[in-house]
Amino acid sequence: MFQEKKMSEDYKEMWANMGLDLEAHDALLEVLGKGYQDIYLAQKNRPEGMGYFDFVMSEVHSLRIKELLDEKAAGRKVIGAYCVFVPEEIVLAANATLVGLCSGADFATEEVEKFLPRNTCSLIKSSFGFKLGKVCPYLECSDMIVGENTCDGKKKSYETLKILVPNLYIMDIPQMKSPEGRALLKAEYIRFKEAVEELTGVTVDADSLKKGIEIVNSKRKAVQRLMRLRKAIPVPISGLDALLANQVFFYDNPARFTDSVNKICDELEARIEKKEGVFPEDTPRILVSGCPMAVPNWKLPWIIETSGAVIVGEESCVGERGTRNLTNDSANTVDELIEAIADRYFNIDCAIFTPNPDRLNHILEMAETCNADGVIHYGLQFCQPYLMEAIPVEKALEEKNIPTLRIDTDYTMEDVGQLKTRVEAFVELLK
Repeated sequence: MFQEKKMSEDYKEMWANMGLDLEAHDALLEVLGKGYQDIYLAQKNRPEGMGYFDFVMSEVHSLRIKELLDEKAAGRKVIGAYCVFVPEEIVLAANATLVGLCSGADFATEEVEKFLPRNTCSLIKSSFGFKLGKVCPYLECSDMIVGENTCDGKKKSYETLKILVPNLYIMDIPQMKSPEGRALLKAEYIRFKEAVEELTGVTVDADSLKKGIEIVNSKRKAVQRLMRLRKAIPVPISGLDALLANQVFFYDNPARFTDSVNKICDELEARIEKKEGVFPEDTPRILVSGCPMAVPNWKLPWIIETSGAVIVGEESCVGERGTRNLTNDSANTVDELIEAIADRYFNIDCAIFTPNPDRLNHILEMAETCNADGVIHYGLQFCQPYLMEAIPVEKALEEKNIPTLRIDTDYTMEDVGQLKTRVEAFVELLK
């Protein structure tokens, strides 16, 4: 478990030494703490195992950061990443730690808009806001920050972020599912391996790479087990709590996270055996599809689950899209294992790809296997890839007589009333 808790003043000293703006950081933590209290701790009949994740979130800028700093003091490097295309297997093989970076809330918007157009999507603006506002300890403790050329907005924004973040590494991502695209991805992972080796001074060999694959596969298997259990009727865990586990996936110590998720799954299996659910059996079941929901982006799930429905799956990078495939570890050379890693990540059906029939097919498959009564497609305003795909997704679902609601929003709370009215009407339709 985590090390013994220190006094908050000790953390203030730690944050100050990292260069955080203490006043702004305190304000952020106060808002997030209240939001977590109102959204997560207000839920009824939660699995006991969620207590661990509540603790992780309460200490996400404290004890976890202290752990990372202790690792750095012992010579281990920390690598921060914004995207699920960055292979944790390679990072672990080089005896480094991969962490997800904050991009789920608006911060320092006025400062951000001095660098980016106002009509940039919230996720990109958030990544700048946490840097410019000096409130993200994960950013500040990262020895390398990995940006990836996925959408056009990210590609161009990284040109500017490089001015603010001197340790930024850019990874190219193919835009087409073709042999040439697959070759590009493998070449990029080889280049990334070499960059990580240079950063850490550790040479990645077949044994260390197989070990890295094993650790990450174990994490994914635990989350996949959780996703399968959510298909039960009645649902044994809320969508909000399942989303939280998916979010903590990107921050926590891998072995500890895997153990904690499996313990929750043991508890959920007992609930299913007793037909004990967190919502009544006839509660409308919703599949959420679309943009990723990074911490602390909980607005839409909270609206859905306080409007008479339950979320039973996420077709999202912070969800099944990011965790559903495992990496084959049967090879015995570094090159063959890199091939296996490239194969695994090339199956991610992000909306950046064109054409992208795999994602549409997977949404239809998830709607069926999750016993979903309807689908809500979530798009961030100005996120062109997912907004563009929302229309064909809606048409394909409607052809299968699957009710669909398209939601386009941002990170602000200004539209909560309007969204709640729309979601409540959709849930009433499902009933």
